Amino acid sequence: MSMKTQAVVCREPGQPWEVTELDLDEPKANEVRIKMMAAGMCHSDDHIQKGDAPMRMPVVGGHEGAGIIDAVGEGVTRVKVGDHVVCSFIPACGSCRYCSTGQQNLCDSGKNAATGEFPDGTFRFHQDGVDFGGLCVLGTFSQYTVVSEYSVIPIPEDLPFDVACLVGCGVPTGWGSAVHAAGVEVGQTAVIFGAGGVGMNAVQGAALAGATRVVVVDPVQFKRDKALEFGATHVFATAQEATDFVIEATWGELADHAIITVGTLHDEVIHDAISIVGKSGQVTITAVGNGTIREHPGMLIGYQRRIQGAIFGACNPLHDVPRLVGMYQAGKLKLDELITNRYSMADVNQGYQDMLDGKNIRGIVTIEH
Repeated sequence: MSMKTQAVVCREPGQPWEVTELDLDEPKANEVRIKMMAAGMCHSDDHIQKGDAPMRMPVVGGHEGAGIIDAVGEGVTRVKVGDHVVCSFIPACGSCRYCSTGQQNLCDSGKNAATGEFPDGTFRFHQDGVDFGGLCVLGTFSQYTVVSEYSVIPIPEDLPFDVACLVGCGVPTGWGSAVHAAGVEVGQTAVIFGAGGVGMNAVQGAALAGATRVVVVDPVQFKRDKALEFGATHVFATAQEATDFVIEATWGELADHAIITVGTLHDEVIHDAISIVGKSGQVTITAVGNGTIREHPGMLIGYQRRIQGAIFGACNPLHDVPRLVGMYQAGKLKLDELITNRYSMADVNQGYQDMLDGKNIRGIVTIEH
């Protein structure tokens, strides 16, 4: 059994996104079908489309999404038909080594994110005999999608879908990069490189953690201005300006943390981040791209600096997503303000161009039915 769904797909790296009709299989055991209502436009999807990040093609785009459970397969216990849910771009099975030790962001069930393939080696999207994967085994740029029950988290029914979709990736990834991965503490100085959809939430996280100085480096004036609204204390267009300020403000001790959330990782920003942290300082790399760490070991040894990567902000989605929703509902976390523009499925290419042009903090795809 299958149904028809309109979806935004990329057939080959470098080709534009296009809207097409696909066949969607019924959910199998421990799977659910979601009627998608809104999807966030994360930079990772653009990396896939550009060919910067490897992904099996063809693929249905989107890994931030929220909607309503439309059908469930055999054995599903986490949700039921009619539940409002947000997708988690990394599933949480709850029982693997990593889930059971509080590291759900490293869940073994996330191993097929780059193929869109289900654990049984099959796919749910098809067209004329060709299998389409869903990005992160989700594919939220579609009217309907079938996913593992491990990839959905129930949300309150009064939570707007366009806000809800953001807490499936960009918000916890940024917020967690500051709060969990970096572990920013009260009174510290944190420098965030890049104030887009992820970086803006790192700003919120560092500010809520009690950092005395939340310093943002971004070349785009619009993003620097917005960062001040999200909790930044100081904003600069260049790393040199930020470094000069941090040296003066900390009496030469430099920053405690540097968090890299730029759109595309590169050598220079890694060097700048390492240079701006002081003794026992930590660099947290959340951005993806082609950057390489090219530093003399003495830069790390002499000051006991540390460099770490972070995925999903080291968040536990089953715990942290509801927590972030609660913070939003209590007025402690800005989510509505992250949404810059809304796009139809046919306008996804324009949405990503706006993102690359520095016009968006987060674009939202409104899924038409």
